[in-house]
Amino acid sequence: MNNRIIGETIEAPSVHERLSEELAAIIEEQRINAVYQPILSLLDGQIFGFEALTRGPSDSPFGSPIALFDFAKTAGKLYPLERIAREKAIHGAELQHNKQMLFLNISSEIIVDSLFTPGQTLELLQRRGLTPNNVVFEITERSSIEDFSLAKKVLGHYRSQGYKIAIDDAGAGYSSLQAIAELQPDFIKIDRSLISNIHNDKVKEYIVETFVTFTQKMNISLIAEGIEELDELLLLTRMGVHYAQGFLIGKPAAKPAPIDRKLLDSIEKHRMRYPNNAMWTIGHLAAPIRQFQKNVRISEAASFFNENEAAAGAVVVDGDIPVGLVIRDRLFQQLAGQYGFSLFWRKPIHHAMDANPLIVDEMLPVEEVSQMAMSRDKSNLYDLVIITRHGKMAGVASIRSILEYITNIRMESARFSNPLTGLPGNTPIHRELSRRLAAAKPFCVIYADLDYFKWFNDTYGFQKGDQLIQYTADVIQHTISVCGNPLDFVGHIGGDDFIAISSAEGPEQLCREMLRRFDQGVHTMYEEEIVTVLDRDGNRVESPGVTVSLSLVVCECQDGSITLEDVSSMAATLKKKAKAQKGSVYSSHYFRNRE
Repeated sequence: MNNRIIGETIEAPSVHERLSEELAAIIEEQRINAVYQPILSLLDGQIFGFEALTRGPSDSPFGSPIALFDFAKTAGKLYPLERIAREKAIHGAELQHNKQMLFLNISSEIIVDSLFTPGQTLELLQRRGLTPNNVVFEITERSSIEDFSLAKKVLGHYRSQGYKIAIDDAGAGYSSLQAIAELQPDFIKIDRSLISNIHNDKVKEYIVETFVTFTQKMNISLIAEGIEELDELLLLTRMGVHYAQGFLIGKPAAKPAPIDRKLLDSIEKHRMRYPNNAMWTIGHLAAPIRQFQKNVRISEAASFFNENEAAAGAVVVDGDIPVGLVIRDRLFQQLAGQYGFSLFWRKPIHHAMDANPLIVDEMLPVEEVSQMAMSRDKSNLYDLVIITRHGKMAGVASIRSILEYITNIRMESARFSNPLTGLPGNTPIHRELSRRLAAAKPFCVIYADLDYFKWFNDTYGFQKGDQLIQYTADVIQHTISVCGNPLDFVGHIGGDDFIAISSAEGPEQLCREMLRRFDQGVHTMYEEEIVTVLDRDGNRVESPGVTVSLSLVVCECQDGSITLEDVSSMAATLKKKAKAQKGSVYSSHYFRNRE
């Protein structure tokens, strides 16, 4: 450390000067390390990619990345530091297959820096056997983007080469929302402030729900950051968030540990429930299609299309992983151009394919895939949608088949759904009960009936009554979402009567959670504290307001001896027993195999 001599006095360098010298030495000696945090797909439980994070020297004031990058920005050294960080991140990256993504953090001010060129990044990627299609530039906002038109132009240039764009810390401030609107990224990462304790905070849940709806319409993938609690992860899974990241899933490390198997099992169990509790997924529409390995010559594909005039396209695969789409008409247009035949006829098929087709997991709901397809560029609007199972080729769906399926499903739903709650009515309920009984596997039926609903309706009016009915439907659905299984069913019998059919273990715990959630929020429906209410006969009775009575019928028989009438009759008996007690309660009965 150099000292300055002023006259006869030796003056020690200031703290800022010492830190500047330390930072300069770190950059010159490249004394930073890259660690990687896994990003998990909530759709198929696979590792989607890794975010590369930077760590400074542990024995330095800059061990923390926040301290390191904040001071580098102040000292005007942000560009050289980020360049080294990217080099270290790419050099140490170990992607497991060519569809995994590497997220590289880039400050918003670096994007428009004339020194920042993708050519340097491309060279590093090629040395590691990677391509721009493996890289997501994650824009961090150490300062707001001042010139969006320039940023859009620069990012458009990178995107044309295959790089993708993510906006970090969405929801943390106005600037991130503006960046989403202006830059239209491929990924949005929700800030931890909205994820922490989301399972106990309805406002946060509604905000994230809005993000889910928005990203579906815009064909953008949503990543929840900072997940530390299992309840947070399960709720986000059920809400339809695409990807998850946080200490619960995996801590940043030079070589990340495998994901906990129990965690993956929980995700599988709590996957998003689709409209009206039916698993209307794109996998149901998967149709076979001709596949070509990526090194097959274009001439072979052209011959196939000549011999099969009805074939609209073919999928290009690397092994059994889809990497592109060849459209018949476009291929022939390419070959028909000047010198097209001589230039392309003997080249590998990947020179003629669309390297960025719409590829979706089989578990995505059909309606979401439809929105993604309709968000594509006009030139690709009616291209085939490629469907994968665990990342491998499963089939394709045409836009026509998707739209026909949605139309039929909506017509079916409209015929039998309750107009207030949108839940399945009596016909689907009977159909589901009959299916469960015929399967001869254990399941439970929970009938829910509100107590003193007539008093509430008479006191507060029909509009408030409808709100209470909707609230009850939400409580039952959310409880089944969190504590039940993916194929569980919720229906609306009519009025204030509901039914849930579940194969979850611990059905009594399911009832207790349903009662807890109902009692926790129902008080917000009242305008004052309630001590007494009127029963159906007009008698005043002590009660804190509307309560709910549950009839739990557990069917453990596997010999086919239980009928619909048995279940309905027992539920009616249990309902009377529950209503005879004060407060929100449940009464239960177990049908077991006869010895």
